[in-house]
Amino acid sequence: MATQVSRVHDRGADPMAANDADVWADDGYRPSADEPFMSLRQQAYFRNKLLRWKDAILQDAAGTLNQLQLDSLRESDLTDRASSETDWSIELRTRDRQRKLVSKIEAAIRRIDEGEYGYCEVTGEPISLGRLEARPIATMTLEAQERHERNEKISRED
Repeated sequence: MATQVSRVHDRGADPMAANDADVWADDGYRPSADEPFMSLRQQAYFRNKLLRWKDAILQDAAGTLNQLQLDSLRESDLTDRASSETDWSIELRTRDRQRKLVSKIEAAIRRIDEGEYGYCEVTGEPISLGRLEARPIATMTLEAQERHERNEKISRED
């Protein structure tokens, strides 16, 4: 991990200087392989992307909570009540998955703060920008993730 932090300092970047995600809000910028990996601009871009994702999840969760408080499960028909309970059960499971996702988003933001974001936690190699764009909470390169999943499958089969 220390080598990853030193990589940030080797580029002359201060990982704490990119705390303001609005520096490069949404000006159409997209990270490119033509620029230094995890430059301040890339860090700010991914921080902003993560914060917007987290805010959207939290807004959805607040809407669900409001809806739960407004709706009552006092339908007189048992079939209608069972249907409503099933719908809310599915909704609550979805919210629980999103709660776990928020934790992963917060961990990714911490990795940005620590200068470790964008580097594989297994190999220390840079994670491709395409992968980070598609899954900004990624902690491993695609190859390391595939190895991990193969090993997990093998251990489950034993």
